[in-house]
Amino acid sequence: MLSLLFFYSSFFISANADADAGKTIFLLAGQSNMAGRGGVVKDKWDGYVPPQSSPNPSILRLSADLNWQPATEPLHRDIDYLRTCGVGPGMAFANSILRLDSSIGVIGLVPCAVGGTNITEWARGGHLYDQLIRRANASLVGGGSIKGLLWYQGESDTVNREDAESYKGRSERFFDHVRSDLLLPALPIIQV
Repeated sequence: MLSLLFFYSSFFISANADADAGKTIFLLAGQSNMAGRGGVVKDKWDGYVPPQSSPNPSILRLSADLNWQPATEPLHRDIDYLRTCGVGPGMAFANSILRLDSSIGVIGLVPCAVGGTNITEWARGGHLYDQLIRRANASLVGGGSIKGLLWYQGESDTVNREDAESYKGRSERFFDHVRSDLLLPALPIIQV
């Protein structure tokens, strides 16, 4: 968490200027750990939400039907709907940012992660990529600005040697395409 807080202080110091313009938006993408598997045992979520992931009236989530609503765990419940979702890193990240600077105003989280996915499924033109870009653009309606992408993915790419060896190039292309298609060439990306 310390590296995420350093990331915030390094890149989002100017976020206060955006508070009056709408939400400070973060995209959440990747596979199961981003979608949230905390507290899931034998395909059932225990319902426990740790204090750092507690709801906060200043944190919203973009639902699957593209509506902003109060953010509560599991954030990806209607995105990674074929699996049981639990607690992920999104709420803890947003709460940490607000603890550092409550003047930011509203944080908007855009869940896009789907468990068990390979980096090739996130390539430009694929369903997951298109959904990420569509949801990112929809998040801007009504004001706000995208301040970062939290990317937690890669375990599925360790199953075979070819995928593992290709991961660096594939992820770099993915990041370049996201930045290009969102017209955000300097979009910060936090990769776990």
